[in-house]
Amino acid sequence: MTKPFAVRKSVTSYRVIYGDTDQMGVVYYANYLRWFERGRSEFLRQIGLPYGKIEEQGFHFPVTEVSCRYAQSARYDELIKIETELATVGRATLLFNYRIARESDDTLLATGSTKHACIDHAGRIARLPKALESALNSQRSGAT
Repeated sequence: MTKPFAVRKSVTSYRVIYGDTDQMGVVYYANYLRWFERGRSEFLRQIGLPYGKIEEQGFHFPVTEVSCRYAQSARYDELIKIETELATVGRATLLFNYRIARESDDTLLATGSTKHACIDHAGRIARLPKALESALNSQRSGAT
């Protein structure tokens, strides 16, 4: 059973590089998934628990589901913002929502979500690590 999780949004800026685009100068669709990962990594860093520290404890969070809805194209050299929020937390799952927008005018480029299972070093489903629960609970009590 999952429960809603109201925590501050993490916002990360990123400038589109030439390698992100296709021959038409438009960002290749799969790069939005990389940007979701970037947002998620920054979210964890901002709550004081970078993903590397979670891995050091023997846990991983593989993606089990992903969705992305494209609204407009991002282009080379645009500055975008990646808004990431943790939508729900289960005993062994996390669900993140994303909003990607052009930073200059807040034009929506894409929205999406990723669902993650928590697994241990052997690849078995595991309860969320205590360190992550503590970091999330401290954010929850500090959220406005």
